[in-house]
Amino acid sequence: MNALVPALKVAGVSKIFDVSAPWLNRVIERRPKLFVKAVSDISFTVEKGTCFSIVGESGCGKSTVARLVTGLYGTTQGDITFGKGAAGRPIRVQMIFQDPHSSLNPRWRVGDIIAEPIREMKLRDSEKETTDRVRELLETVGLGADDALKYPHEFSGGQRQRISIARALASEPELLVCDEPTSALDVSVQAQILNLMRRLQDELGLTYLFISHDLSVVRHMSDHIAVMYLGRIVEQAPVEQLFTAPQHPYSKLLLATIPDIENPKRQVDVQAGEPPSPLSPPPGCAFHPRCPIAMKKCSEVMPKLEQAEGKACVACHAVAQN
Repeated sequence: MNALVPALKVAGVSKIFDVSAPWLNRVIERRPKLFVKAVSDISFTVEKGTCFSIVGESGCGKSTVARLVTGLYGTTQGDITFGKGAAGRPIRVQMIFQDPHSSLNPRWRVGDIIAEPIREMKLRDSEKETTDRVRELLETVGLGADDALKYPHEFSGGQRQRISIARALASEPELLVCDEPTSALDVSVQAQILNLMRRLQDELGLTYLFISHDLSVVRHMSDHIAVMYLGRIVEQAPVEQLFTAPQHPYSKLLLATIPDIENPKRQVDVQAGEPPSPLSPPPGCAFHPRCPIAMKKCSEVMPKLEQAEGKACVACHAVAQN
């Protein structure tokens, strides 16, 4: 692992979506245009051979980050740059999607699904070499070579996600963007897929950008974690530091929701309020309406992501004062 070489740099990236009603409706009803700032001025670096995870509640913008990195969305502001891959070319990026049922073409055989990126990118010289590579990839992810002749509906959810991983590996990427790859699977199958991904990372030297709302999954996979709230990163830290000494009140709230095996009946203070609407975020720190240590400044000034204790970076006025 080359821990000092960046595979991905995201610098000051924002993404704004126009969610306005159709023009005629707005004219008749005299309604203004509406915009959602799904991602607001986020920056982070993913080092080669590591797993960088982004966690947060649904709607916080973490999946939008995944689509920005893979080019499925264009940025409204900021820059996304990739490190150097094999032979000095830019790093190749592939994505593993959340739902293996909808991300695989039901009309194609599995062999053709996996072979498509090999053929499009001309990674093999002959059809025989392509077929051999497909069989090799199927065996790499724990399936049989003969499964290439089957259709996606003939497999379970966990097996379909293995096919998705094989398809992602077919283009020989260095960076995999994983958008909640286990959330649609049973718990026992989740563990199998995560162990497979860890093994592939070790064997192939892969770098992961891992998106999840499941903190137990993130702890198993990650080297570094960024916590997002309403489109902004509120804390970044090495994984064990975040779990043992979280700094931001929202990080503490997330960690308090994890079941404790040793003390399953422990009392947990329920945090009041719901996440605000991204259409009309509160002024200042977006978390201040729910924050137990909020100050007057929190409702007026947006906190910057700054170095805090150890290697953590925290966007919180209260933490900065201590």
